[in-house]
Amino acid sequence: MYIVAIGWAYVILMMAITASSVGKALAILIFLGVLPIALFVYAVGGRKRPARSMAVPDQVTEQRDAADPQSD
Repeated sequence: MYIVAIGWAYVILMMAITASSVGKALAILIFLGVLPIALFVYAVGGRKRPARSMAVPDQVTEQRDAADPQSD
């Protein structure tokens, strides 16, 4: 999915290079480049899955009774 962001950044960079002034180039880079790419990366790659809850084994039930020769 990041290939889309890289392609978009390349197109916007080429648009900014061909702009008639530095102000227009910066506006293109910020409003058509940085902001949309940041939003895309946040929406696609920024999500983190919630951690799974790990069940802690009950240590008391796993211990064997020394007085009883048979397994529990």
